[in-house]
Amino acid sequence: MAGNSGNHRDGAVTGRSQFKGPNGNYIKRDTKTGRFMDQKTSGGKFKGVRKEK
Repeated sequence: MAGNSGNHRDGAVTGRSQFKGPNGNYIKRDTKTGRFMDQKTSGGKFKGVRKEK
């Protein structure tokens, strides 16, 4: 299980994936349902979330 301890993450976030959307922002998706969960508007990638191909 992933968790934040101090200044770093222990382990990967499970049940989530991310990909770069057409607008250039990264979008987080639930791997079980395929639904979009969140969009990163400040730029960059979500920490600890695996990337989709």
